[in-house]
Amino acid sequence: MCQHESPCPQSTAPDREAARVVAGHPEQGWSLLCNGVVIFDDTGELLPNGGIIDPHRPTDVRAAA
Repeated sequence: MCQHESPCPQSTAPDREAARVVAGHPEQGWSLLCNGVVIFDDTGELLPNGGIIDPHRPTDVRAAA
């Protein structure tokens, strides 16, 4: 999918969010990346295969007691 030099990470890569934005809609809270991933302002993601990644804000991580 990606035509950039050097290519953006694939949608299955751990760093998939590093791909370039090809369609940004900040007023609606989402952006489409060149690898087909839709990222949302709440840090959730929709993958090209229909999979989802739940929001993963740093504040959602609980400190070890």
